[in-house]
Amino acid sequence: MRNNLVETLMGAIVLVIASSFLYFAFSHSGVSTNGGKVYIAKFDKIDGLSVGSDVKISGIKVGTIVDQYLDTETFYAVVQISIDPKIKLTESTFAKITSEGLLGGNYLVLDPGSEDDIMLEEGDEIPNTQGSVDLLNLLDKFAGSDKGKE
Repeated sequence: MRNNLVETLMGAIVLVIASSFLYFAFSHSGVSTNGGKVYIAKFDKIDGLSVGSDVKISGIKVGTIVDQYLDTETFYAVVQISIDPKIKLTESTFAKITSEGLLGGNYLVLDPGSEDDIMLEEGDEIPNTQGSVDLLNLLDKFAGSDKGKE
């Protein structure tokens, strides 16, 4: 009988420690539970970008990708981003998808435009975009570039 009580207490202690680790990991992961300003950007391709990917300005994380879907009329990839409400974007803001390295994932970079431009409101589209670059396709074109010179 005493053995069951010890096992039950040890199980409870393990559950408390595991839940404290989960709370610590979530609270320090940069995942925000409060809403930010949501903007839309349309790209020709978003290879490697997924919901939850970072949105960065000058290398600092300012938001996340909250949704992505295909516009069935234009066949552009539509990405919804949520960024810190303190950050104000202008019409000349440039959004591009870049990679963390050869083996890393992709994230969205925002290059803010001129402060003299019209400010974007929440829900507006960022008009200037550049989709992801397929590194394997570039390497293939570079490696096979001498085939047409025969």
